[in-house]
Amino acid sequence: MSDGQDHANNNGGYHLDSNHDPEDALRKIRTTGSLSISPELFEKIYLSPQNKVAGELRKTVGNPTPVALVGFLLSLSPLSFDLMGLRGSGPSTGSAGIGFYIGFGAVCMYLGGVGEWVLGNTFPATVFISFGGFWTAFALTLTPYTGAISNYSTNGTLAGGLKSAEFASSLAFILVFMGVLCFVYLLIALRTNLVFVLIFLLLVPSFGCLCGYYWNAAKGIMKPELLVTAGALTFVIDVLGWYLVIAILLAAVDFPFSLPVVDLSHLIKGASDRARERSEA
Repeated sequence: MSDGQDHANNNGGYHLDSNHDPEDALRKIRTTGSLSISPELFEKIYLSPQNKVAGELRKTVGNPTPVALVGFLLSLSPLSFDLMGLRGSGPSTGSAGIGFYIGFGAVCMYLGGVGEWVLGNTFPATVFISFGGFWTAFALTLTPYTGAISNYSTNGTLAGGLKSAEFASSLAFILVFMGVLCFVYLLIALRTNLVFVLIFLLLVPSFGCLCGYYWNAAKGIMKPELLVTAGALTFVIDVLGWYLVIAILLAAVDFPFSLPVVDLSHLIKGASDRARERSEA
């Protein structure tokens, strides 16, 4: 038996991993009220390496991670097809999805992010809340009454603002720094799982393509192929995201089978793990 299992049993608790019988685990939980799960299962459910936090919230509240992911996907998935211009959809702004950007992208990601923060999961909390802010800002930019676009127009119209070189160039800078943020998240995600890493790996060039499109538009050069490329990249992100949501929900209800997300936390050891190994050497 592993050290983690010995420790759990010595303290009246039990360890649960992917090979543990669900009915037996449920019986033990009801008897002792104590449960430990494997680091791999924890990381799959919470998108964060297992950390030590005080309290018993993880045993009493639901997992907020899939809520945030669903909000992200129900905003990005339609936008991906808009960017590719499929079925006659408009590739330039995606303003038909403003309600979804706020109702799902903003609200669900804020709720999921706050939930992660309460549980002590700093990295996913930061990711979800920052992307909730992105969807909020994106929706407000496309909303006419804010004047974010029409202020750049000589006649005060939305259409005129969209043709403005100043607006296109300014929007590109916003997208640049979203790409920078995603690159930072990519580096941090190397301690989580492969699916999460691939999502950020594709988000960086997606924002890069959008930047290229708007900077070219500012010069009067229209390159719709950059929008199509961004749409194709985000479509792959959609597929990965839906896969991740399904994997988390299957684990949450103890489904008879699970989907692998390829845990990476054991490949890049944390600073505390390295310090413990040095002290034990």
